Amino acid sequence: MSKVSSSSSSAGSERYRSVFRADLFAGQTVVVTGGGSGLGRCTAHELASLGAGLALVGRKMEKLEAVRAELLQAYPEASARVTCHSCDIRDEEAVRQTVADIVAAHGAIHGLFNCAGGQYPASLRDISLKGWDAVVRNNLHGTFLFSRECYVQWMEQHGGSIVNILADIWGGLPGMGHSGAARGGVLTLTETAACEWGHAGVRVNAVAPGWIASAGIDTYDDSYQELLRGLHSKVPLQRFGTESELSSAVVYLLSPAAGFISGAVMRVDGGVPTARHTWNLEPARQDFTYNGFPLYEPPQALAKTKPGASS
Repeated sequence: MSKVSSSSSSAGSERYRSVFRADLFAGQTVVVTGGGSGLGRCTAHELASLGAGLALVGRKMEKLEAVRAELLQAYPEASARVTCHSCDIRDEEAVRQTVADIVAAHGAIHGLFNCAGGQYPASLRDISLKGWDAVVRNNLHGTFLFSRECYVQWMEQHGGSIVNILADIWGGLPGMGHSGAARGGVLTLTETAACEWGHAGVRVNAVAPGWIASAGIDTYDDSYQELLRGLHSKVPLQRFGTESELSSAVVYLLSPAAGFISGAVMRVDGGVPTARHTWNLEPARQDFTYNGFPLYEPPQALAKTKPGASS
C-alpha cells in the first residue's frame, strides 16, 4: 500500500485541501448520514471547505458533536451552518422528524449523502435472520427512508442531488452476503429513483468504494483484519484508497459539474473488478495517492501490513 500522510490533533485548524473551488457549495445545505466517523466525517470536512452548510446525522450525538467541533476549529465562520441530528435511520418516524428538523434549521436541503451503514464478516450459512435483518435495514432501508423524506419534504419542489453508497458488489460479496444483498438493493433503488424523480430536477447517483483505508477497518475482528492486510496486492494500483479519494467522488456527483449524470455508479476501487485471475499484477512503480484531509489517521489494522504496503 502506498504511503499516505497522517496528522496529529495540532492540525485541527488546518483546512481541507480539496481539488474543487472553495465556494462550490456556498449557500447550499448537504445532509451527511454517518457523519460522525470514517467516510462521512471526511466528506463533511471537504464539503465544509467548499462552503456548504451541513446537517450531520448519526446515532451517537457525541460523535457528531466531535466532528462539528473539528469543523468549527477549521472553519469558525461555519458555526451557524453546521447542525447535528441524532437519528436511527432504520426508524421511519425518526427519519421523517429528523428531515423536518433539518429543513427547519437550514431552510433547504440541496444535497444528501447516504453514507450511514454497517456490516460484519460472516458466511451465508452462519448469518441469523436477526443479523441479516439488522444489516439490510441499516444499509438499504435507511438509505430508502432518508432519500424518500428528503425528496418529499424538500427536493420534489426544489430539486437536489442524492448520492448513495454501495460496495465492491460486482459478482457478489462472499463473506458479507447480507451487505452485498443490501448494497445491490441500493443500486436498483438508485436507478429507480433517478428515473422517477428526474422530472423534479433531482439527480440520484451512487459511489461504490473498494478497499478504502478508513477507520471502519479497525472495527473488524483480528482474522478479518489479517485478510484485509493482504488485499492491496489484488488491486491493479497496488494500494488501498484514501478517504479523500472517495470523498472527492461524492463531492463531484453532488456538484453542478455532474448536472447531466443520474442513475450512475462511480467505482472508487483502484480497478479491482477488472483484475483478471489470469493476469499477474505487477508491483506498482508509480504512486499518485491523494489525501486532502489533514485529520486523516490510517486504520491501526493496516499498520501491520508487510513492508512496501504499509499506510
